[in-house]
Amino acid sequence: MAERRECGTIRRLPSGRYQATYIGPDLGRHKAPVTFENRDLAVVWLRNERRLIDDAAADEVRWVSPEERREAARRKAEPKVTFGEYGARWIVERRNAKGEPLRALTRKDYEQVLATYLAPTFGDCPIDQITRADVRTWHTKLAPAPPRARTKAYGLLRAIMNSAVDDELIAASPVHIRGAGAATKKRKVEPATPAEIEIMADAMPPRLRASVIISAWCALRYGELAELRRKDIDVKRQVIRVRRAVVFLKGGPEVGPTKSDAGVRDVSIPPHIWPVVEEHLRDYVRPSPDALLFPSEGRGHIWHSGMNNYFSKARAAAGREDLTWHDLRHTGATLAAQVGATTAELQARLGHSTSVAAQLYQHAAKDRDRQIAERLSRLVEGG
Repeated sequence: MAERRECGTIRRLPSGRYQATYIGPDLGRHKAPVTFENRDLAVVWLRNERRLIDDAAADEVRWVSPEERREAARRKAEPKVTFGEYGARWIVERRNAKGEPLRALTRKDYEQVLATYLAPTFGDCPIDQITRADVRTWHTKLAPAPPRARTKAYGLLRAIMNSAVDDELIAASPVHIRGAGAATKKRKVEPATPAEIEIMADAMPPRLRASVIISAWCALRYGELAELRRKDIDVKRQVIRVRRAVVFLKGGPEVGPTKSDAGVRDVSIPPHIWPVVEEHLRDYVRPSPDALLFPSEGRGHIWHSGMNNYFSKARAAAGREDLTWHDLRHTGATLAAQVGATTAELQARLGHSTSVAAQLYQHAAKDRDRQIAERLSRLVEGG
C-alpha cells in the first residue's frame, strides 16, 4: 500500500523494500534511482529532492530532474573523447554526397591538415571542452601559416565540430569566426609561353621531356600524368584517355579514381605535339599495355618530389623559377582559353566538376579582347 506524504509517495514493494516517487515542477512523476531498505531512507531521499526544488525556485534557476542528474553523472564518468581521436575517426568514416568513402587524395589532405594545424592545439583536448575562446586563440596564432592553409584548417575544424554536434558529443559548435572560412585569393600565375615550354622540356632528362609538353598542352593533373600507361594513349584518335590517378601516401603510391567523376575524360592531343608523343612511346615506353609512360628509374611511379628535382632545373633554364609543376596545367588551360575554348569546353578538357574554375582561365585570357577588336575592324575593311 502506498503512503502519500507532502513531498511524495512511498510504497512498500512485495520484496519488503521501499520505493519513493514524487511529482516534480515539470508535472512529471520522478522515481528514486534505487529502492530503500527501510522507510526512513525513502523519506530522507524525498526531503532532499524537495530541498533541491525549493532551492531552484529561490535562486530562479532551472530545476534539474533526478533522471537528468543521473545522465550527467553517467557522461562525466565516461572516458572523455578527445578531439584528436574523434577527428581521426571522422576522416576514416567520412562519406561524400554519394555515400562513398573519401578519395585517397582528399583523405591524405585532411590527415595532413589535422596533423599539422589542428592536433598540436586540440588533439589531447576533450572535444566537449573546446570553447569559442580556444578557437579564436588558435586562429590568431595560425597567422604565420599561408592564407590558403589557414582557410583549409578552419574549414576542417568546423566540419569536424559540426559532426560532433550531430553525434551529440557537444551541444553547439564553438567554431564561429566571421570570414575565416572564406576562400582565399590564389597567387597570380603567369602562364608559360610556348617558347618557355619548349625550353623547359629540352632541359629535362630525355625520358621525361614529353612529360612537360603533355602537362602543359593537355592540362593534366600531376596524379593523372604519373599514372598514364601505354594503353591510355589512343594512337588512332590521338587522344589521352584519363581514367585513373595516383596519389603518394606514406605507405607508397596508391592508384585510384580521378579527383572527381568529371576527371574521367578523353583529352585530344594538339597535332603539333603528337610527334613528341609518338617518339616518346617508341623510345621510352615498354611494349606492355600497362607500361607507365613516365616511370621512375626503378620502373615504378615517379613521385612528385622526384619530378620536381628535375623540373627545378628546367624552369631555371627558361628563367621561370616562379613556376610550379601545377602551373603547367594552368598554362594549358589558359592557352586553350586564348584560342577560344568556351567555359563548357574548358570544363570538359580540364575535368572540372563545376564551371567556376574553368571560368578563371577565360578571365586570364585578357589579350583575346584585342584580337576580337581587330577582327571586328576587319569586318568593316572587308578582310
